[in-house]
Amino acid sequence: MTAMLKPFPFTLAIALAAIGILQAQQVVAPTTEQVGTARGDSMDGYNITQSFELGYRFKEVGGDEGMYRSVDDIGNGLRLLSSGLSVYSKDGHGHYFDEIVLNTIGLGNDNYQAAILRVQKNGLYRYDMTWRLNAYYNPGLDVAGGLHLQDTIRRIQDHDLTLLPQSKVRFRLGYSRNTENGPALSTAQEFNLSGSGLPVFTNVRRQWNEYRIGADADVAGFKLTLTRRWDFFKDDTPYTAAGVEAVGTSTDQTVLQQFQRSAPIHGANPGWFGNLFTRRKLWGVNARMTYVSGHNDFALDESAAGIGQFGSPATRQIVVGGDAHRPDLAGDFSLSLFPTERLTVVNNTSLTSNRIDGNSSYTEFITGLNLGATIYFRYLGIRTVSNSTDVNYRLKKWIGFYAGYHYSDRLIRTIEGFDLPAFAGATGSDIYQVSNHLNSVTAGVRIRPWKPLTFNLDGEEGRANFPLTPVSDKRYHSINGRADYRLKKFQFTTAYRQVYNLNAPFFFSTFISHSRQSSATASWAPNNWFSLDASYAKIHLDTRAGIAFFAITAVQPQLQALPSYYTSNIHAANLSTHFAIRKRADLFLGYTITKDTGDGRSTAVPVSVTNPVQALTDSVQTFPLTYQAPLARLSIRITPKVRWNAGWQFYNYGEEFHLFGNNQNYHAHTGYTSVLWSF
Repeated sequence: MTAMLKPFPFTLAIALAAIGILQAQQVVAPTTEQVGTARGDSMDGYNITQSFELGYRFKEVGGDEGMYRSVDDIGNGLRLLSSGLSVYSKDGHGHYFDEIVLNTIGLGNDNYQAAILRVQKNGLYRYDMTWRLNAYYNPGLDVAGGLHLQDTIRRIQDHDLTLLPQSKVRFRLGYSRNTENGPALSTAQEFNLSGSGLPVFTNVRRQWNEYRIGADADVAGFKLTLTRRWDFFKDDTPYTAAGVEAVGTSTDQTVLQQFQRSAPIHGANPGWFGNLFTRRKLWGVNARMTYVSGHNDFALDESAAGIGQFGSPATRQIVVGGDAHRPDLAGDFSLSLFPTERLTVVNNTSLTSNRIDGNSSYTEFITGLNLGATIYFRYLGIRTVSNSTDVNYRLKKWIGFYAGYHYSDRLIRTIEGFDLPAFAGATGSDIYQVSNHLNSVTAGVRIRPWKPLTFNLDGEEGRANFPLTPVSDKRYHSINGRADYRLKKFQFTTAYRQVYNLNAPFFFSTFISHSRQSSATASWAPNNWFSLDASYAKIHLDTRAGIAFFAITAVQPQLQALPSYYTSNIHAANLSTHFAIRKRADLFLGYTITKDTGDGRSTAVPVSVTNPVQALTDSVQTFPLTYQAPLARLSIRITPKVRWNAGWQFYNYGEEFHLFGNNQNYHAHTGYTSVLWSF
């Protein structure tokens, strides 16, 4: 596989998500301070303003640089940290255009770059373009001991042209492109079914293109949107290797002398999208529909030659081919009623239908032996119908109530078939079908006892007659609360959410999960030269399930049945302050920390555990770690149009337990200096 997993534990992903709950992670560059009032220059009836921040970034990394590149990845070098161009027609009647806005971030050397352009001529056209570049590095240490890694660049662009943008009938044209290229390392298992994976080189080549055409119309109070789109995807990534020896056991003499794999996947997904909306005094309607008719063709041709497990010459060739159809339909209809100013009733009905079907064939030759061909057929159909009714009633100006009832019916049908052409009558087919009904109710209250203060309290309880998977909702409830206090110079918000799910035991497993989230944010700006922002969130998650698997504890693998636990306690906090010093300089200080304390244990595996299988499961039950990033930025106004800026940011990532012995801890000093010029 060339699509690699993140090399750091799942809790770090949760930790970074926790930061997103509070606010985006603070970054030291580009500079947010403005040079001054943007008056711009006049030219041929247009007002023009520009700004450029040109600077140099630096870094110094200690510890696991691969992990640093996977998470932060700020490098050395000169770059255009940010730029902006605005051109506006003074009277709104320019010759070819009335507006041009161009903004860029990180052009030149940053691993994350972007450009946004808008060009508009009032009443005639509007053109919007976005371009992004993401350089992604993943060392893949934990998942495959460094045998799976990726160093690719993804380029994304979107173009949209709207004709007659201010009229009641508008026409749209659009194009999007997403490409991924770069080297990667994967594995192949050859000549020994129980041997180790052998590293193979891949050159990632993926491409996706979308073409769009559509129209919008405002007729008799209705807004109608219709879009036709064509999507094309292809993956032409090759795999090669030569002279690779197996490692891990003294009895395995496998050598992969030559290896080639070509596995192209080409697909097309034409589709339609439609939306109808209207809002009247006593009622409103919103109807949407999406249909995609997907079709993919794939082929795999793999050949390998070398030495087998016991030292004899070995060859292997595999040929796989097939196609797949993926028609997907999704639609919903929402009817809103407003019988009085205080009462709102909304009923929504949704339907989704997802289907996958197609044939594939598998043929294999091992050291001159033809194992024959096998033809597979697979059909998967998922149909979901849901309906919900929500009522919102404002009893007084300071208090209101809302309640709702939601119902969904999901049906999953699977057909699996195979055929062995070399053997008469060797044909089989199995049909599986399962359905699930979910009922849930919600209720809540909004209270505003005082103009600056608002409370929101609500809860939900749901029951499913038969969960589709061991981790699906069965018997669950949630409790939510939020309080907002807002004055002109001070704002404070606090929230709490709890979700508890108890899944009835299956014949082989059970599942229970419990999560709690609490957060608080505050901002204070007593005057025009000082401001303070702070936020804190705590996210708790614990799950309990049962797992059944085979493990080698003796001569032959034995069936194991053990409980599976996972516990996470994440604390995430942000603090930042801004000082304006005599209208000449600006100082910004910030600190971000995310800490997962786990379940409180001091070692990954308790000393009392001697069973190696249980020791493995215990080692992945919790992942305590700390990720923190203080920063400082100074911006000095040199002239009314020029600022000098300098900043420093420190990243420190530390895991208390190291999965499979891989120490991924790192620390890094990063910074920049720049000149911001606006005119």
